[in-house]
Amino acid sequence: MLALLLQTFSITAPVFAMLFLGVLLRRVGAINPEFIQTASALVFNATMPAMLFLGIYHSDLHSAARPEVLLYFCAATLAGFLLAWGWAVWRVPREERGVYVQGSFRGNNGIIGLALATSLYGEHGLALGSVLAALVILCYNTLSSVVLAIYSPSMKSDPLSIARNVICNPLIISVLAALPFSWFGIGLPQWLLTSADYFAQMTLPLALVCIGGTLSLASLRESGGLAISASLMKMVWLPLICTFVAWALGFRGAELGILFLYFASPTAAASYVMARAANGNHELAASIIVITTLVAALTTNVGIFVLQWGGWM
Repeated sequence: MLALLLQTFSITAPVFAMLFLGVLLRRVGAINPEFIQTASALVFNATMPAMLFLGIYHSDLHSAARPEVLLYFCAATLAGFLLAWGWAVWRVPREERGVYVQGSFRGNNGIIGLALATSLYGEHGLALGSVLAALVILCYNTLSSVVLAIYSPSMKSDPLSIARNVICNPLIISVLAALPFSWFGIGLPQWLLTSADYFAQMTLPLALVCIGGTLSLASLRESGGLAISASLMKMVWLPLICTFVAWALGFRGAELGILFLYFASPTAAASYVMARAANGNHELAASIIVITTLVAALTTNVGIFVLQWGGWM
């Protein structure tokens, strides 16, 4: 458990370092709201699509992942999304619902989930985690685009406009573009891959600095209740329900462990970028990311301890 705790900390500590750097840079005037808006647009439209393309391109989509695992993950993700949305309709002000729902179900699986899966299960964890990651990106970005468009103050919410927003989402386009390259093993020139990797490496530092630059004690206090509610949904209730159902359906070993890690990952930094692109409450999105990332070090270890204690993973 100590080794796992240190592993979790080694993954989350750089995230917080970039967040606090953003806070510091904003405080000393090195960055301003105009920079944050421009940089967030660059991440959403260019660097993050490049990162997702490369992630899928290098994934082994032919690895031994049972269809049952993939189907269950899709079904559980959709169910969690609908549960969070139903709760938001009941308890959350309308203008905040899109950001709330996205923060409640969208996990940071491509970084934290995959890293922990690889740490626990080695090559098998990397293979299964990579296949799930491809599925994650499509599910999360599609569902997030739908709910953000419905509640966005600037985006049209009729079915045709929502479908257009989903289809034209740069993150989804990059994933769909990468799938045939990965599936059929189509190679790209090494110089192009290296250049794309240089470009993609800006994504997380830039996105996290922007999130940090948005944070303030005032914004945390203003969004405190909603941010805590969304964080509890993301880090406690959905992982508990989805993992229990997976256990009840007979998933065991690495499959159950990796499913838990993916359900229990903190909210993805991409949720802030998409909230900002939709003119939603990006301060609420930033608060949810910070809280869930902080809580993940505790809830992830507790969940793994329980699953190992029961001999289920």
